[in-house]
Amino acid sequence: MKSRTLASSIAAPVAAAVLGSVATSTGMKSLWYRTLRKPSIQPPGPVFPVVWTGLYASTAWASVDAQARMTPDEASTYRRKLALNMALNAGWCWSFFRGHQLVPSIAVAGALAASSADLARTAGGASKRAGWALVPYTAWNTFATVLTTAIWRKNRGR
Repeated sequence: MKSRTLASSIAAPVAAAVLGSVATSTGMKSLWYRTLRKPSIQPPGPVFPVVWTGLYASTAWASVDAQARMTPDEASTYRRKLALNMALNAGWCWSFFRGHQLVPSIAVAGALAASSADLARTAGGASKRAGWALVPYTAWNTFATVLTTAIWRKNRGR
């Protein structure tokens, strides 16, 4: 296995997790977040780190598996898609928790969901099991778009 494959597959999710958690850890404690009206579909706070740990791990595994089966050009394209996806992932945390920008956060979440679906499709073209491994990540990011939109709706005019 190429070191570039392993490095990109692990470094990108780890970087997104670290950058996102910096924004999230203080953001969830902020007065702004605590006073937001949350929809009934909002999972309890402790669910998020558990879910995200699993999703980042499965993304890393799927990325290693897919890139190992790709041509060098395909793997290079995949790495660019993974980098964009992880930038959107961390970017949502900063837009929402630090920026307090609900409408832009909906747009970032929607772009992340679309990027996640494309990542799963691309990985699936090289390895069906890698593509399927990214389906929960795609589903969760789609749910994040719905949840962010629901939070915005409940807090319009505040």
